[in-house]
Amino acid sequence: MLLLIEFIICTSVIVYAGTRLSKYGDIIAEKTGLGKTWIGVILMASVTSLPELVTGISSVTYAGVPDIAVGDVIGSCVFNMSILAILDAVYRPMPVSAKAHHGNILSAGFGILLLSIVVMGLFFGNRIFPLWWIGPYSLLFAGIYFIAMRLVYFYEKKQISLFIQDMAAELKYKGISTKTAILNFCVNAVFVVIAAIFLPKIGEGIAESTGLGQTFVGNIFIAISTSLPELVVCIAAVKIDAVDLAIGNLFGSNVFNIFILAIDDFLFTKGPILSFVNQNHIIPAVSAIAMTSIAVIGLTYRSEKKPLFLAWDSIGILLLYVINLMSLYMLRE
Repeated sequence: MLLLIEFIICTSVIVYAGTRLSKYGDIIAEKTGLGKTWIGVILMASVTSLPELVTGISSVTYAGVPDIAVGDVIGSCVFNMSILAILDAVYRPMPVSAKAHHGNILSAGFGILLLSIVVMGLFFGNRIFPLWWIGPYSLLFAGIYFIAMRLVYFYEKKQISLFIQDMAAELKYKGISTKTAILNFCVNAVFVVIAAIFLPKIGEGIAESTGLGQTFVGNIFIAISTSLPELVVCIAAVKIDAVDLAIGNLFGSNVFNIFILAIDDFLFTKGPILSFVNQNHIIPAVSAIAMTSIAVIGLTYRSEKKPLFLAWDSIGILLLYVINLMSLYMLRE
């Protein structure tokens, strides 16, 4: 009962602060001219992914459970992609993939690349030759992350310069200064982070009472609890029609999550972290790749209609999420 009350309190704080975070992120994108995709990929993604960072660090340094750290990162990537389907259900005018611009495909592609390297690292396991105690893939994670951020930034700047007149006509926040927007963004980000830091422990406490294994717990319960900020912030962003902010946040969070895996590997001194975890993590990693690929198809094809309340790409994403859950449950240990 106490855990449930704590969960409700943390969730309430995240819902309130996350809603305001989306609004001020949208204002910053407008005032600075950096673009909603880049703000989503960098600012929003790094703030909403801090729970995964905290959980990973505590899992490898204090608790000594690398399976929880890896499961949380990969499971969060899967859940982030399922949020795309939730956003599609919330966004009424058209399929959410038809509203977002093609720049999101760039960060989605980097997510697929990074997750593919994770799959290879898990497959080869302890056959990988370490650099000191670190897996060589972690250096790739860090390098690709910074390359991704740089390329997304320059892509956004190029797109903005092409459509600068259209953007000027669409200004919505003339009465709010850049300084005010940044200050309010930082204040609400702090509230989101503080509340989210407590979520993994609460989720772990609820999950442990079920007696499920670390792989299943990390990929499902802990991943969902640490991804709650992404869910709240993205729904709030879609409701103010900042679709690119929301989708950029999700793809950016996946890229940042794999960067977190590199940090976890550096702090896990027993050896390459992917050599010390269950190979069943390959299942959610492949699921995340497949779900991201479907999202890319949706962003490229841009269907104008959706059957019932979901577009076909969202239905495919949800189906893969269910298959991922069933597979992990059957292989739990």
